[in-house]
Amino acid sequence: MTVAVFTLVLLLGNVLREILTLLVNRQATVGVVAQAISLLIPFVWVFALPMGMLTATLLIFGRFSADQELTAVRASGVSLLSLISPVLLLSLALCALSAFVNLEIAPRSRVAYKNLIESLRFEFSSAQLPEGRVIKDFPGYMFYIGKNRRGELQNVIVYDIAQKRTVHAQRGRLELDAENQQINLHLYDAKGLGKDGALGSSGYASWNIKQISREKNSIKISDMTFLQLCDELRDLERRMDSSESLRTLSAEQLKQRKAEWKKRRKDLTSIVRVQIHQQVAFSFACFGFTLVGIPLGIRVHRRETNVGIALALILVAVYYSFIVLGKALDTRPEFAPHLIVWLPNFVFQAVGAVLLWRANRGV
Repeated sequence: MTVAVFTLVLLLGNVLREILTLLVNRQATVGVVAQAISLLIPFVWVFALPMGMLTATLLIFGRFSADQELTAVRASGVSLLSLISPVLLLSLALCALSAFVNLEIAPRSRVAYKNLIESLRFEFSSAQLPEGRVIKDFPGYMFYIGKNRRGELQNVIVYDIAQKRTVHAQRGRLELDAENQQINLHLYDAKGLGKDGALGSSGYASWNIKQISREKNSIKISDMTFLQLCDELRDLERRMDSSESLRTLSAEQLKQRKAEWKKRRKDLTSIVRVQIHQQVAFSFACFGFTLVGIPLGIRVHRRETNVGIALALILVAVYYSFIVLGKALDTRPEFAPHLIVWLPNFVFQAVGAVLLWRANRGV
């Protein structure tokens, strides 16, 4: 029931933001709306499954404790660990289901949903450098754009294959030259490393890039399946292999340059690594939430549903704050963002195990 409630709430947010507008503008029929909603369900299950499991454990064991049922069970000679074993097994089964949804079903459903919405609007994105993905559509270059707001760019990474140079800028500007069929890219406050050394003190860089047609079926990194992300990571590492361009350097220079490039190449690959680890880490959220929810429900000792829901929302906010932090640092590999997304699992499971041990001993 709690999973159904959270699924409905999360669906309403997406429906009101995107689908309702299409209905008002008569760009979608009821059948198409039903299809769009069905495609959204696996995507919202990524969040609804762990949130529902946490809320259910808090409500059930809060009521269980408030009605003195726990005292009756212990008086019958049944330990708390024996009592909750089926619940823990259920959470592990939900972890397996979450893994299947997170790694495969949800990304494919999300892509299908976006394609459906895009086809209903009868137009393509006007941004020639779409945000949130590694762009390999332009010969000799690879790009990553964090945000693209009508040509005003944020968090830009450019890899120049010919010059073996990586440039990272916090802001930039995109200009379309329709007459010459090219893109003029301007970066400000840029920092970079190339075979000829770092950028100048001005921190400015620009490129004139000839346009070609965009790759078909281009998918954002956040919408890729686990296997697609692994393929993307291998492809990026292969493209960024600079060993051939360093043959003319001495042994000492070669060693130093390879060390520098090993550090720089993480800028692009870190984005994919964070997404891979995030998908896998999400799959274990149900187990961590269950370990924490059972002893907290017993300690809260309340029958009221609103108390359990409020506590669940607080715990969910704490859990996902680590995920948001890891995503925010996905272009800063020095902070190991791919490990940050695992922290809430470790914290929740450790705290839950300690609380369960204390609750089993009656502490």
